[in-house]
Amino acid sequence: MALIKKVRGFIPKIGDNCFLADNATVVGDVTMGEGCSIWFGAVLRGDVNTITIGDRVNIQDNSVVHTLYEKSVTEIGNDVSVGHNVVIHGAKICDKALIGMGSVVMDHAVVGEGAIVAAGSVVLGGTQIGPHELWAGSPAKFKKMVDPAQASEINVKIARNYLMYSTWYDDQEVEPIKG
Repeated sequence: MALIKKVRGFIPKIGDNCFLADNATVVGDVTMGEGCSIWFGAVLRGDVNTITIGDRVNIQDNSVVHTLYEKSVTEIGNDVSVGHNVVIHGAKICDKALIGMGSVVMDHAVVGEGAIVAAGSVVLGGTQIGPHELWAGSPAKFKKMVDPAQASEINVKIARNYLMYSTWYDDQEVEPIKG
């Protein structure tokens, strides 16, 4: 069962039909919408400030979402996919965005609607990524515009797939197969 912990009087609020992997951690001032999935080893640490997550968001394995004490909050919109090993720290991620594996998005950065942050990118604090833009690199730089219909379709499909994947897990414990 996931670790869900009260911190400084804040109890995480988790929407309906959410999947939290057995070793996911959600603490403090975290509000999560419906149909979200928080995968193995992911940490949503709302101990020092607010984390707000929309509907159908997937935060994949070993990702960390945090904030800066009294200086930043994290907001993640609807139908967002956060890849494996991502750090989001005090940033705003708008609807239908995709944050690629191993990326870092720092305080006060904004990732626009339908935007894509390529795998391994570092989005510096205060960076403003516009809607339907592809950014890549370290530090991340604008690379090209992405067709809005294609970006929305692909990004929403990924988010919906993770909702489907979460249904594959249930609460039944099983004995390992020996041999």
